[in-house]
Amino acid sequence: MNKRAFVTKEQIEEIVKQYPTPFHLYDEKGIRENAAKVKEAFSWNPGFKEYFAVKATPNPFLINILREYGCGCDCSSKTELMLCEAIGVVGHDIMFSSNDTPAEDYELAGKLGGIINLDDITHIDYVEQILGKLPETMSCRYNPGGVFTLSNGIMDNPGDAKYGMTTKQIFEAFRIMKEKGVKHFGIHAFLASNTVTNEYYPQLAKQLFELAVQLEKETGADVAFINLSGGVGIPYRPEQEGNDILAIGEGVHKVYDEILVPAGMGDVAIYTEMGRFMMGPYGALVTQAVHEKHTYKEYIGVDACAANLMRPAIYGAYHHITVLGKEDAPCDHIYDVTGSLCENNDKFAIDRALPEIEKGDYLFIHDTGAHGFSMGYNYNGKLRSAELLLQEDGSVKMIRRKEEPKDYFATFDCFDFWEKLKG
Repeated sequence: MNKRAFVTKEQIEEIVKQYPTPFHLYDEKGIRENAAKVKEAFSWNPGFKEYFAVKATPNPFLINILREYGCGCDCSSKTELMLCEAIGVVGHDIMFSSNDTPAEDYELAGKLGGIINLDDITHIDYVEQILGKLPETMSCRYNPGGVFTLSNGIMDNPGDAKYGMTTKQIFEAFRIMKEKGVKHFGIHAFLASNTVTNEYYPQLAKQLFELAVQLEKETGADVAFINLSGGVGIPYRPEQEGNDILAIGEGVHKVYDEILVPAGMGDVAIYTEMGRFMMGPYGALVTQAVHEKHTYKEYIGVDACAANLMRPAIYGAYHHITVLGKEDAPCDHIYDVTGSLCENNDKFAIDRALPEIEKGDYLFIHDTGAHGFSMGYNYNGKLRSAELLLQEDGSVKMIRRKEEPKDYFATFDCFDFWEKLKG
């Protein structure tokens, strides 16, 4: 598989006349086509809803595109809830999935009428105290423990994760909440991250569907929805074959008909909360080569750094790199591609085979549309970049301006720090 950039060198040369690098660029056409396909994949389920994981790409312009395809928002903090409220996402269009949650976060989730997805059984009383009473619809996050495996091997280790309730706890939680007036229940689980296999969702669904049948039977609770959460990944490497969301949807449909329908639960809604799959491939970090260094290795220094994309630095994550204008040139040079942070892990690529890179070349770092800009930070006084949207008609719209020094110093307002600097 050959990963191609969704923008050309000529387009970038026009864009940088107004918006200097580095910046995150998003592909509206790709986002829309993917959202439509997700909707199609689960159209067999009348209650289906994708709750986009706001933490992946917290940009209201992009979220509003997804809302046109019926998407809601999965939030994990008060600030994300505030973002949703500002763009009119309220009520059951919000799924609030949080852990170790502050009281003020639950308070706002309740005020907005969002569906609260409890991470721990002890939070039942906590939420009741904060809101006065439990909402009529509640959800619980489930952790079956152990190691989660598929036919292609071990996927993750839920038993080592801090999230969710044990099997015993979720049964007890349903009984307690039912006694406290909750009428409609949901089940949520996240057992593996960034899976590139069509097996994951159907296998997870099978576990949750079987659990749902037992919960209804033993507690009498009405299971209204089952949230398969995220975990559907993307092919970061060019040799990987991506997930087929239509096949995944059909796989879930099959186990739904095998387990839920015979149990008289054919009205249960299916929810998802994908971030990476919804947005990841449709964003890129565009940066320019500004330095070269020849020591024990060959280095290319770019004007972006880990503050713009920290996944390679903290996870050793692979992000493919296209040198724009040299897509078909031989990859006969070996480089470390680095940023300027005072950290040796500030590298977008290590020992990467790339075409010869010259100062001034533009590098397109793929698959940053999720967990890219959103994980940025200000170490070394670095300022976050702009976010731009490549619209379907080929024009470019700024959807977040780049930070300026005044933004960096804004939280020192109690000392009039910025005013003193300017003076």
